[in-house]
Amino acid sequence: MTTEAPAPEAPEATPPSTSASPTARQLWTRSRGVLLALVVLLAAAVAIAAVRSDAESGSLDPRSADPSGSRAVAELLADRGVSTRVVTTLEEAAAAAGPDTTLLVARPDLLTDRQQDSFHSAVTNAGGRTVLVAPTTPSVGTLAPGVDADPAPSFDTTLSPNCSLPAARRAGKAETGGIRYTTTAPGADSCYPGDGLPTLLRIPAAEGNGDTVVLGAPDILQNERLDKQGNASLALQLLGSRPHLVWYLPSLSDDSATDAGDRSFLDLMPSGWLWGTLQLFFAAILAALWRARRLGPLVPEKLPVAIRASETVEGRARLYRKSNARDRAAAALRSTTRTRLAPLVGVSPAQAHAPEALLPALSAQLRREGQALHSLLFGPPPRDDAALIALADQLDALEREVRRP
Repeated sequence: MTTEAPAPEAPEATPPSTSASPTARQLWTRSRGVLLALVVLLAAAVAIAAVRSDAESGSLDPRSADPSGSRAVAELLADRGVSTRVVTTLEEAAAAAGPDTTLLVARPDLLTDRQQDSFHSAVTNAGGRTVLVAPTTPSVGTLAPGVDADPAPSFDTTLSPNCSLPAARRAGKAETGGIRYTTTAPGADSCYPGDGLPTLLRIPAAEGNGDTVVLGAPDILQNERLDKQGNASLALQLLGSRPHLVWYLPSLSDDSATDAGDRSFLDLMPSGWLWGTLQLFFAAILAALWRARRLGPLVPEKLPVAIRASETVEGRARLYRKSNARDRAAAALRSTTRTRLAPLVGVSPAQAHAPEALLPALSAQLRREGQALHSLLFGPPPRDDAALIALADQLDALEREVRRP
């Protein structure tokens, strides 16, 4: 007699993971493109900032030997006995104004409106010379009243003096072509015209021997252009008329540049930003109305899988038990029982939950007291789970009794 060896048990199948949480590999796969783009943008921003920083480093700075710097002018002035001092704050520049000083503002457009007003008040009637390098609208109107900048620049960089100013006549042609100006100031010298408008103005002060020079281009002050045409001669004559030269390089680190006074944040914002923000706000509203979802009537949809009624009942029962909602469970059981009993005893479904209509009919058919039926069908909620189970059994027994022929 041979005994068959028992068949090996099949290994239990491991249920597939139902976790919806992505793994680290999936997260990396999804986000590596975005991270790479951010790294590229950051590197490009750093490179552009570094290039622009190198390009602007020392521009119109009398201490810089870069091509765009102005160290050569300062050295030539020093040989003529003119001292050059660099200042970076409005307070220092205003304090240096005097009859024996030439005050050069390298970048007037960097001054805020408040700084421009303070600077003009400090140099007015100081008796010295003020040189403004390539100011535009509206700074030129504040720093040199009566002067406006023409929006169209001069296309010719090298121009002839065509004026009676001695410094311009001695220098001859120079590279002053750039911003052009118009002026209504009395006694002004208009030199180096480009297409009919001057690129260099000298405006005498109303009192004293001071004056203001408005220069349309910085070329005559830069190291790489100083030896061209009459640039050096013109620069030395404009900056060397007084024994002291104060070279003002406006800086954003100046405390006066951030002094907003009594103005609010909205006052500091340019008007274009306010209008742009308002337009974006209305554009966002229009886009929301355009893309808003239009909800129509509800459409029934079949479930992708069939769910047994017993599973639904068990699931709801677990939820009731978890939240200790015995009152809701008892109310649901009683309501369903009343709905099924009403047609059996001749009561309309609309009156199924009315004790005065349902209980007399049940009492007449079962020959039982109405008080016991009222406690069973309309009574208080059970005190514990055992009482709830007993209630369910009693309701089930009542329904079977009614259905019994």
